[in-house]
Amino acid sequence: MEALGINGGYFLVQLVNFLIILIVLRAWVYTPVLGMLEKRRATIAKGLEDARVASDARANAEQEAAKIIAESQAKASQMVKEASERAENATRDIRAAAEADAVKIRENAAVEAQQERNRILGDLRGQVAALAIAATQKLLNESLDEKRQRSLLEEFFSGIKAGKVTVLEGTAMSGASAEVTSALPLTDSEQNAVKRDVLAKVGGDATVAFRVDPTILGGLVVRVGDKVIDGSVAGQLANLRETLR
Repeated sequence: MEALGINGGYFLVQLVNFLIILIVLRAWVYTPVLGMLEKRRATIAKGLEDARVASDARANAEQEAAKIIAESQAKASQMVKEASERAENATRDIRAAAEADAVKIRENAAVEAQQERNRILGDLRGQVAALAIAATQKLLNESLDEKRQRSLLEEFFSGIKAGKVTVLEGTAMSGASAEVTSALPLTDSEQNAVKRDVLAKVGGDATVAFRVDPTILGGLVVRVGDKVIDGSVAGQLANLRETLR
């Protein structure tokens, strides 16, 4: 080393100093700095990982929130739709009930009016009978006993003579229902007699309905299906007018 111009003792001292400085730097500077850098790196890595986790959590939360909002909107729309349908159904039911009530009221009113009309006509039957008897007695110029009066009146209004419906004699008919029209309401016994004779013609399973029409004046009009048997006074007068033309 001396040939190279290097002092061996000085070199050795410098080498020892360098090693001491290296050891000191390693122990007090290098290792702590590396540890601090590693800790800093770990902290940064953890922060990045936490940020990623937070970002993922936020994204998941946003997706979940969007899903909840969509489900809530769909549920709200369904509830609104169901409420609208229930309201429409309720409105329809109320309207149908109101219309049914109106129809029922009209039908009841019509039935009541018909019953009242028949009652009034029934009350008038006695008065009409009295007038008819008086007119008949005047035309015949003789008095009729009470039994004869009753017989003539019953025959005139009910079309029943000797317990038989005269208009049905010699006729043939068939059907599931029959309608009998009289000028004034028939009594229960008269209705029973008419019903008996009608059913004997059309069959015991048929139905018989009675209605009142003062315009036929007297007698009966029996309708079975399309067949009409007119034994009314108005019909007889019309036939008489046709004959006299």
